[in-house]
Amino acid sequence: MQTNVNHPPAVSLNRRRFLQGAAAFALAPVILPASSWGAAGRPAPSNRIHCAVLGLGDRGSQHLSALLGLPEAQVLAVCDPYRQKAEQWQKRVNDHYAQAAGAGAYQGCAAFQDFRDVLARPDIDAVFITAPENWHVLLSLAAMRAGKDVYCEKALSLTVAEGRAACQGVRRYGRVFQIGTQQRSERGFRFACELARNGYLGSVHTVNVSVPGGRSLPLVQPAAPPPDFNYEVWLGPAPWTPYNDLKCTYNWYFIADYCAGWIQSWGVHHIDIALWGAPELHTSTLDVEGTATFPTEGLANTSISWQVNCTPPKGPRLVFTDDSRGEHGVRFIGDKGWVHVVRGGIRAEPESLLGVKLKPSELHLPVSDHHLLNFFSAMRTRRDPIAPVEGGHAATTLTLIADIATRLQRKLTWNWSAEQFVNDPAANALLGRSMRSPWTL
Repeated sequence: MQTNVNHPPAVSLNRRRFLQGAAAFALAPVILPASSWGAAGRPAPSNRIHCAVLGLGDRGSQHLSALLGLPEAQVLAVCDPYRQKAEQWQKRVNDHYAQAAGAGAYQGCAAFQDFRDVLARPDIDAVFITAPENWHVLLSLAAMRAGKDVYCEKALSLTVAEGRAACQGVRRYGRVFQIGTQQRSERGFRFACELARNGYLGSVHTVNVSVPGGRSLPLVQPAAPPPDFNYEVWLGPAPWTPYNDLKCTYNWYFIADYCAGWIQSWGVHHIDIALWGAPELHTSTLDVEGTATFPTEGLANTSISWQVNCTPPKGPRLVFTDDSRGEHGVRFIGDKGWVHVVRGGIRAEPESLLGVKLKPSELHLPVSDHHLLNFFSAMRTRRDPIAPVEGGHAATTLTLIADIATRLQRKLTWNWSAEQFVNDPAANALLGRSMRSPWTL
């Protein structure tokens, strides 16, 4: 069930900052007849959620495209260390809104290279964080301190310590926070978890999770950053290393300064579903052990393939692999049957499980059919969304302790309550990292 959290009272989105209209529109000039803004079924300006997107790579571009299709949203700012990228998206947003209005020109979306300029704006309600993982918690906390609600892409954090700081920040600042584990907003994943939790599989003894493996990268010579690229802002809290033409794009996923690799950033999707369907994995302790293959040369230094077993004192064993070692997706296996779910499909044995209709008295997980709209709904009601920060932290944590176990190449015992390994200072030293000055949480 979704729970009330200590958020401020519901805020009418006809809006604190619309009463600050002169200041807001000085930042975002609009050249359109006022009557056009409520056309085509769009909410009036005072009832839209004003959004900014921080990071305009693959995920940021997808979010912007989705936001432009939602009448509830108005994109007021885009931000990326690449000035050209920010300006290109600024133009696309402005052109979209001008075309949607059917007349005039729109200049209401501003482009920035530094996120601090975005957060200083009083007219932004929600920030979408789609920067690399090493930025996620730092940006989230800065946005929440500035009074913004946050949609943060997965994985939640680069380290377990940062993830705990994010959880504390959400509750301290009373903000709505949605993590981008969007499979919680797909019926198939929800239904698979409901079958497992309501006993339709019998006693669940194993959960198999398999996701795409990582990759290697060639060595690349250092180069001067492009003139329109703010490399210092891109690096942020990560250690300083020379710029090269490969790492500052999609390839950062496979470099440990910015991400723990696909074991973390892809793994968190299916691990989140595993924990949703088998919460016993997240109750006391876990024995964690596994092996992984890492690149032996080149720029990448995160795992290419892995197999990790996580075993609690009671409840199912989790087997977490890359998909070269197992079938992609999440499979809950019980003594009376199994269900296997992946994006776009669900299978079960016996097949009759797929026709189950839950009884009113059984556990029904919260329903969301659209991850962004669920976030907006949570903003209006000031309740937790379908993928709250604590869920994102738990799933991210499990991927990170799996990675640590493969790097140390020995069995570890994880204590969920303490968020520490049991009697293992060397492993616990890997739960946090220092940040490059002047960045701090």
